[in-house]
Amino acid sequence: MHSHDAQAIAMEPAVQASPDPWRLVHSRRPLGFELAKLESLYALANGTLGVRGGLEEDRSPSQGSFLTGVWERTPIEYHERFPGFARSTDTRIPVPDGIRIGLRLDDAPVHLREGEWLAFEQRLDLRSGCLERTLRWRSPAGATLQIDAERIVPLHAPNLLCIRYRVTSVDYSGPLTLESALVASIGAAEQGDDPRIGARIKGGLSITASDADRTLASICQRTQNSHIRLASGQRHRLTQSNLVFARAVIEDSEGVQQHYVANLHPGDSVVLEKFVAYACSRPEGGDTEASLLDAVATTLEHALTVDFDTHRAEQARSLAKFWQAVDLEIHGDAAIEQALRLNLFHLLQSTPRDGSGSAAAKGLTGEGYEGHYFWDAEAFILPVLAFTSPERARSMLEYRVNTLDRARNHAREMNHPTGALYAWRTISGEECSAYFPSGSAQYHINAAIAFAIRLYVESSGDVDFLVRGGAEVLFETARLWHNVGNYNPRRGHAFCICQVTGPDEYTALVDNNYYTNHMAQQHLRYAASVASQLGRERPQEYARIAAMLELSDREIAAWLAAADAMYLPVDPELGIFPQDDDFLDKPRLPIARPSEHGHRPLLLQLHPLTIYRHQVCKQADVLQAFVLAGNTFDMESKRRNFDYYEGVTVHDSTLSASTFSIVASDVGYAQKAYGYFLDTLRVDIDNLHGNTSHGVHMAAMAGSWLSLAWGFGGMRVVDGRPAFAPTLPPTWSSYRFGVRWRDHHIRVVVKKDRVEYALTEGAQLEIFHRGKTVVLHAGHTVKLPLHAPAHPSVKGVVFDLDGVIADTAVVHHAAWKRLAGDIGIAFDESIGERIKGVDRRGSLDILLERANRTYSEDEKEALASRKNDYYRQQIESFGPHNLLPGARNAVESVRRAGLKTALASASRNAPLLLERLGIADLFDYVVDANHIGRAKPDPEIFLAAARGLGLEPSECIGVEDAAAGIASIHAAGMKAVGIGQAPALAEADLLLPNVAAFDISLFT
Repeated sequence: MHSHDAQAIAMEPAVQASPDPWRLVHSRRPLGFELAKLESLYALANGTLGVRGGLEEDRSPSQGSFLTGVWERTPIEYHERFPGFARSTDTRIPVPDGIRIGLRLDDAPVHLREGEWLAFEQRLDLRSGCLERTLRWRSPAGATLQIDAERIVPLHAPNLLCIRYRVTSVDYSGPLTLESALVASIGAAEQGDDPRIGARIKGGLSITASDADRTLASICQRTQNSHIRLASGQRHRLTQSNLVFARAVIEDSEGVQQHYVANLHPGDSVVLEKFVAYACSRPEGGDTEASLLDAVATTLEHALTVDFDTHRAEQARSLAKFWQAVDLEIHGDAAIEQALRLNLFHLLQSTPRDGSGSAAAKGLTGEGYEGHYFWDAEAFILPVLAFTSPERARSMLEYRVNTLDRARNHAREMNHPTGALYAWRTISGEECSAYFPSGSAQYHINAAIAFAIRLYVESSGDVDFLVRGGAEVLFETARLWHNVGNYNPRRGHAFCICQVTGPDEYTALVDNNYYTNHMAQQHLRYAASVASQLGRERPQEYARIAAMLELSDREIAAWLAAADAMYLPVDPELGIFPQDDDFLDKPRLPIARPSEHGHRPLLLQLHPLTIYRHQVCKQADVLQAFVLAGNTFDMESKRRNFDYYEGVTVHDSTLSASTFSIVASDVGYAQKAYGYFLDTLRVDIDNLHGNTSHGVHMAAMAGSWLSLAWGFGGMRVVDGRPAFAPTLPPTWSSYRFGVRWRDHHIRVVVKKDRVEYALTEGAQLEIFHRGKTVVLHAGHTVKLPLHAPAHPSVKGVVFDLDGVIADTAVVHHAAWKRLAGDIGIAFDESIGERIKGVDRRGSLDILLERANRTYSEDEKEALASRKNDYYRQQIESFGPHNLLPGARNAVESVRRAGLKTALASASRNAPLLLERLGIADLFDYVVDANHIGRAKPDPEIFLAAARGLGLEPSECIGVEDAAAGIASIHAAGMKAVGIGQAPALAEADLLLPNVAAFDISLFT
């Protein structure tokens, strides 16, 4: 295949808009520069095999077919190679293309471009998954034919292509020959000036055997370096007696052919049903040519037991299940619905189902990015599939499980003694990026995979996946953050991550990329949470995993400590999150807007250092954190960051628009949200970036659904439940989308005045609507107002004890220090800071990190009990004088305002302390460590407090002085007030210097 000049591609839509949202239609003769673009848009695939949408008779240089498992490995050449540099790249290469059916009239070959196109229409039927095409063509000699072709790549047969090809004579009399071919001479795209397409391939597929007779035509090939064997073959079904076999042709370097002949008169038709099958080995696999040919023969034999119509009907049935889950309708704009359906269709068909691969940046529709998998597979594509086709989401994660050992090897290549680091771009699992500043330095791919695991497990309830490899991936990738991060005494001992690159590849090798730090924090906490969950629910399996990984409670406590201390600053002047330590210190880049520099991104115009020296973003970076893990951010923070970063982002990546759309929806910028939605929706239909010819943009296609469901629909996962806060774009009268959630299917319908929720599968399910719990029942539609009340009322306040009501930290500190002295462990301020807000057992694990021996569980219980005794001895002397200044007044002011009060303390001695402090009667409900099973940052303690008060979490605010507590409050769905000055409290919705500054009128 060959790249087409992006600048030659017109901005006008490649497809004539159709009023039918189920069919994509192109109804005029394609112009030369449009062919490759249309081949991408009309490509068919099934997750294993991909076939571009070229015409059977045409010899387009950009037509091609691809298999997930067929790629070549080529050494990367460096003038200067350093340790850890990627040594080779994987490139998905074209396999023999099976669509080719040449025509001869009498003995003259038909060249479509030389004749007259009287009528043409190409249709992609999204219901049936069938590509249809009609052409009425007149030869230079005046013979007129009508050609009707249908093509499917069956979802039910992963290595199969099916074609029905009909030729009808309009006014021609004479011989007709159909030359059905497997074309093996299509090479990989060569590398040019655009690094996004092409590669310097060393090797490729070479033919080792070929054969053809009246029944079967086949080719055997082998790659030179990856040592993959491939067999491909074709057979035919003749449905009429007027078409007969004529000859078989073997061309040494071109492929194989089978010819069929007929005599036509005006009105006569001939029909050929063609079936093409493939079988390939794994790299270095032991499959022989004979075994692969047997597999091809078996596939074809099975395919020929039924006709084309039966295969097409089965394809339609497979797709019907998917479309039922998608449950999509846009009332008021059929073109929008059509584009969304096309995008979802490509997502479904380009994702494997057997764990053999993931979703490539261009799917199976073209050669862009060499067929590599990136982080966007997990950050953009998998979320869509998790809610629409969860079995495919699981398959994507199984690929990561299957390549975990290579991620471990990559971590060692990067000098990390433990853990796993997934390759930035890869097929085999090995790093393929030759430019490490925007390749291997993007450690955030680990966090994207952790995010995807969490989303999949929460939405599916598939805990089995965790014990069958998912937890191992999660734990090994979490380990890496301790290898790349450190506690920085110059930043208040905050946990810092240095010399990484975030999603914005125009800013490379930075310290404390905000997105990376935030996602690493979420990763570490989730890994610890999963360890706790499996320890409770699957103790034997967890013990096996922990033993295999040599994973200790001490290490898990260190994960939580690093998460709590993660450096996540707020710029004091701008009130935004700095993208990294130096980003805001750089000058802005005086560049033309994207519309002024055409399709050429800055990376094709400027030296990387010129870009790196300036404040310019290729795509969303900080804002991406709001999309993937944004439940803890308040609206004003999101709005300030959106306003700032929109001004420095050029959207040279197609990943950018959907993120901006979702955040714009979130902060109330409806017009901008819709504009960015259109950008991601139509990036390929309208060829907005000029390179759809390389293949469609899978993540942008996924982003269009995310912009709909997560943006306009306001969908998030909150406290393990689906939550919605819908809005309606002003040009639509209504819209509908579906969501799979475990054993349920939720239909969401948004109208001008209301939202309707219904269960189409499942008996009962709790969801959130604008923070309030809604219970759905089968057969009943819940109708709620579209718009939320202007000022949601606060009805309760939940206070933490230590550091908010009283400073018991000094007592805890003294008790732990005394215990440390008892067992000969040095106790310094760094330990004191780390145990702040952590429960007794977690604090003990932190302390014992410095022990010179291992303690048994019984010994740990005894030490924890001794520390508690020391603590209780000291609080016996406590009294009202130990209340922090303003604490009593803060609680009393809440009660005077008519609100309920609760206390949520990690201390098991909270009731005793309240009695000693003389304020026990000020609280309507008290939750301490005796009433919960999971410590902060788990939301359990605050959720229990809200239930005890008889309130919804969204009706409460929480007051805390520790980062773990702030995270716990947010996870519970409450607003958080932080007390203190610590940088770790930056995620609080409101930060106060002390409890005396607390004013309930701010919330009522």
